[in-house]
Amino acid sequence: MNLFRIIIREIRYSKGTFIMGVIAVSVSVLSYIISLSILSHSQSSFTNKMLVMSGDLKKEITDLENGIRKSMKGLGFNIHIYPENQDLAVIYEQGYGEQTMPEEYVETLANSKIVTVNHLLPRLAQMVKWEERDQSVLLIGVRGEVPIAFRGENRKKALIDPVKIGEIVLGYELHNKYGLEVGRIIKFMGKEFKVAAAHPSRGTVDDITAWMALSTVQDLLKKPSLINGILALECNCESIDRLGDIKKEIGQILPNTKIIEKESKALARAEARNKVKRTGEKQIQNFALSQKQLIVNQSITATLFVLIIAALSIGWISYLTFSNVANRSVEIGILGAIGFGGSNLIFIIISRAMLMGVAGTACAFAISFVLVPIFWDKKVFSSIFMELTNLLALTFVPTLLACCAAWIPAVKGALKDPAVILRNE
Repeated sequence: MNLFRIIIREIRYSKGTFIMGVIAVSVSVLSYIISLSILSHSQSSFTNKMLVMSGDLKKEITDLENGIRKSMKGLGFNIHIYPENQDLAVIYEQGYGEQTMPEEYVETLANSKIVTVNHLLPRLAQMVKWEERDQSVLLIGVRGEVPIAFRGENRKKALIDPVKIGEIVLGYELHNKYGLEVGRIIKFMGKEFKVAAAHPSRGTVDDITAWMALSTVQDLLKKPSLINGILALECNCESIDRLGDIKKEIGQILPNTKIIEKESKALARAEARNKVKRTGEKQIQNFALSQKQLIVNQSITATLFVLIIAALSIGWISYLTFSNVANRSVEIGILGAIGFGGSNLIFIIISRAMLMGVAGTACAFAISFVLVPIFWDKKVFSSIFMELTNLLALTFVPTLLACCAAWIPAVKGALKDPAVILRNE
């Protein structure tokens, strides 16, 4: 006899049993696909949310850093470097030092591997008499910010604009008192300068300050290549002893200097920035932990759900096979009597169960192709069926379990003595 034809006829004869077995396998496979879809969607949502939160935090930190830069605009630096022999009492009293140091110090600092400060601005400041106006003026010579060399393209942008040679920038009291408008040519200490800018009132010593190019002030004060201070802005790095670290690093590069920190709005903003960063990172960590725990719980629940469905499907297929064997004992006895029992009978029953598994898996695949993209998205669908482990599990495991479910009923039916079966009947 042809075994394949017998298997086909067997399926046709017991269509209802076969269809119920197919449904059992389909439900089991679909439960697994749905569970994978839920977990994949949760993981995808978690990843997207993490990217959004990280992007929002990065934007917030960037906005705060821009706020720091804006608050430092116009010499708002908070680290001041002076010659070692400078009396700080004089600094606190008049706002500048009388001692000088070589201008090349700033180049030495810029060409080092310094990491505790971001900006370097050399200056020469001194209170002078503006003879042409009979006015005391705080004269400050500045040059463009000296970039930190080793940082390359990552070095910070300049915080203030340098004053060009031949130009002068006046504080509020100086231009308002004498009606000096931008663009006007004035005389200062015997030389002509063009008013490049006129600052609004600041309520500080800046209102009686005049800014010029550093080289120009060095010529006027007869202090060539000398400065009496280097302004810097500390980095926003967190440290237990921030000022101590700055002093230590700068002291190793420029041992003949003295460093002080000036409290400023920028410093407060820097501390706020660090606090926001810490808070944001903590929130992201807490969210990540909660989401990971949620995914773990979902995974455990989904696994238990799939195992229960699979167990019920196996039990159902086993019951259907037992019932089929019991109800057709006469046929089994006749087949055994003519020499078609034993292994052939087991093969027929197991093959029938195998076809249940294949058909059930195919039906589940067809249904999932329609449902998964509707309830979730195509990425979830792709992540399930493109992964080799999932594909192997979905393809072979259901069929294997169906064969296992039919094994005991098949062996039990094949081991019955045909003579006993036919005598009882």
